[in-house]
Amino acid sequence: MVRERLEDGCYVCGSYIEGAGWDVEKGVLVKQPPKVLIQEMPIIQVIPVEVHRLKLTGTFKAPVYVTSDRKNAAGVGMIFEADLDTKEHTSHWTLQGAALVLNSDA
Repeated sequence: MVRERLEDGCYVCGSYIEGAGWDVEKGVLVKQPPKVLIQEMPIIQVIPVEVHRLKLTGTFKAPVYVTSDRKNAAGVGMIFEADLDTKEHTSHWTLQGAALVLNSDA
């Protein structure tokens, strides 16, 4: 639930995660539940930061795509990278193909 407006950035709702799950209570990436291909994400706070100023540890840079095809007819795919907290090594999520999508095809 959003209680007030952000000075910088915005809130994104209605996004989904593929290749991973999300633990709402702990706020971290978790292994994808069996037979669940896509999971709805809670409201995400997006704050734009220049890459050279960002020094985060314990996060996975999840690519954010418009659709689960990971590109559209014009060839446009990734919009930005979202830093999501994780307890696993980032290579685990890369090999799982973890990504956020803004539109589910379901």
